[in-house]
Amino acid sequence: MKFLVIRFSSIGDIVLTTPAIRCLKLQVPDAEVHFLSKQSMKAVTEANPYIDKFYYFSSDLDSLIQALKAEQYDYIIDLHKNFRTWRIKKALKVPVLSYNKEVIEKVLLTRLHINKMAGRHIVDRCLDTLAPLGVQNDGKGMDYFIPATVRVKAEDLPLSHSAGFVAIVIGASYYTKKLPVYKLRELCAKLQYPIILVGGKEDKQEGEEIAKIDPVKIYNACGKFSLHESADIIRQSKLVISHDTGMQYIACALNKSVLAIWGGTSPALDVEPYYGTEQLLQHNKPAYHNFIVKGLACQPCSNYGTKTCPRAHFKCMQDQDINLIVATAGQYLTSMA
Repeated sequence: MKFLVIRFSSIGDIVLTTPAIRCLKLQVPDAEVHFLSKQSMKAVTEANPYIDKFYYFSSDLDSLIQALKAEQYDYIIDLHKNFRTWRIKKALKVPVLSYNKEVIEKVLLTRLHINKMAGRHIVDRCLDTLAPLGVQNDGKGMDYFIPATVRVKAEDLPLSHSAGFVAIVIGASYYTKKLPVYKLRELCAKLQYPIILVGGKEDKQEGEEIAKIDPVKIYNACGKFSLHESADIIRQSKLVISHDTGMQYIACALNKSVLAIWGGTSPALDVEPYYGTEQLLQHNKPAYHNFIVKGLACQPCSNYGTKTCPRAHFKCMQDQDINLIVATAGQYLTSMA
């Protein structure tokens, strides 16, 4: 059977679909799995061995639809559900399985703060989509494949970090998902362990501001490495501290312990760090720990984060207990010694 799986973006959301892709490929006899994402997301899945063919969208949806029609798919697996996927499904006219996006429930939670979420993680809801095909969760968690040719060598990182380091992911797609720089500086100052700051080119300047407090202990890798290389830094780390961002899910896929810091978004949206049952057995402590400021009636305020705090106080990040995060990091590092 030939399947077209659709998830256009983003990095984290695509990583969250990987258990469904793997289980589909391995559990449905003779499954041929094609995957459609945005061209800008190519790196996220390009090394995934469970995908037989890739399609990418950049701007010309009509031409893409014509190419997809020629494939004569048996099923479309829609793990995105937007206007573009609707157009594709309408044009191809083949059976469709679509995941439960919980749109109404998310609106109730973020706007009215009425929690009617199912409490079922997005990974599991993606897998639920495949239930009519007899596909089940194999307990192996998410996947992120770093090409064999891409490795960050010891000489690419400071000698002072060769015995181990904490990776701190300082970036995020929106302002309300990120600790302010002064809070990140406080975190790095109090954490008595070598640190590598992970982020994209857009995070480089903030990374420099943070690293200034101790250029020996803190190495700013933001903007210096590709997505795969940054993932390899995560793979080599002892512990990952991250905002709600794609790199957090990559860390989970690589089975790293994660301290997740939440601002405008929330695990209540069924998007917290995710591990398979087999992965969890390999951890001495809980695989992850969530940090959320308690007692905020306005949290979460968005599914994806916003450019400014809707209430102009930003307490969800301003009031994060840095001492607690540092103490928890210390406990995890001690357990790994």
